[in-house]
Amino acid sequence: MRQHAFGRTSLTVSEVGFGAWQIGGSWGDVSEADGRAALEAALDSGVTFIDTADVYGDGRSEKIIASVLKSRGGARPMVATKAGRRLNPHVADGYTRANLEAFIDRSLKNLEVDSLDLVQLHCPPTEVLYRPDVFGALDDLRRAGKIRNYGVSVEKVEEALKAIEYPDVVSIQIIYNIFRQRPADLFFKEAKRKNVAVIVRVPLASGLLSGKITRETAFAKDDHRNFNRHGEAFDVGETFAGVPFEVGLQAVDEVRKLVPAGASMAAFALKWILMNEAVTVVIPGARNEAQAKDNAAAAELAALSADVMTATKEIYARLVAPHVHQRW
Repeated sequence: MRQHAFGRTSLTVSEVGFGAWQIGGSWGDVSEADGRAALEAALDSGVTFIDTADVYGDGRSEKIIASVLKSRGGARPMVATKAGRRLNPHVADGYTRANLEAFIDRSLKNLEVDSLDLVQLHCPPTEVLYRPDVFGALDDLRRAGKIRNYGVSVEKVEEALKAIEYPDVVSIQIIYNIFRQRPADLFFKEAKRKNVAVIVRVPLASGLLSGKITRETAFAKDDHRNFNRHGEAFDVGETFAGVPFEVGLQAVDEVRKLVPAGASMAAFALKWILMNEAVTVVIPGARNEAQAKDNAAAAELAALSADVMTATKEIYARLVAPHVHQRW
């Protein structure tokens, strides 16, 4: 699998990574055995970047990752986690040095490491990005050796542009997919200019772009695709990329016509993301071994043609953009 330099750091990562939200929680019943098998399959496929967070299953995701990596031994992939969403209420004033250090200490224990490869502020309130003292606290924690690098996971393009004004922010995690194309307008150009790594999450629009979801699909009670359809629990953009369900299904029917013979729609959608040279790594999630293998297969697909890329832009502009483009 092709490797990319991770921004200004000395690290390199696989272009397809592993998003570990599913193996933590909020995606229905994913057993620990299935979660372990999914991660093992991703690593066997050449994945060298894992993204998790302290709130995924209240630490379950981090602990599964630690266990799998310990049992495998050998070269260790880069593991990124996140901090901030344990705050209750989740407000800017909670982003203190003491709280961040406590969250980081917990992740260090869960991941069974002495220093975190990358810690990301976890979609903080926008106001946090206007508080230099928060980033000063992260600088202190890096000097103390508890973290090696830090970045920010954001909801909005404007937040991403503000975050990369801080010189030691090495990465931005943002939603980008066929249904969320705005980051490519300006942010990607700025990230590339400043050599900031770009981690792309929600690449399959919560499964819509896998092509396997229909109007009849039933989601478990504890699956965010059931309980967060309208942003009841967190930003609605994290669920189906913020696209109204019926609109998403209509757009999927049109995207399906562009998928080359022999390729899955999921692999096609991931390849579409990787066509943008500003993208460092895309982090699809997987509930099981088969999904993890299918995600990794995106790296083997041939480059998409200019006609196909134009067609996806047209579908986005006509059906999806009116619902999402200016919102995020």
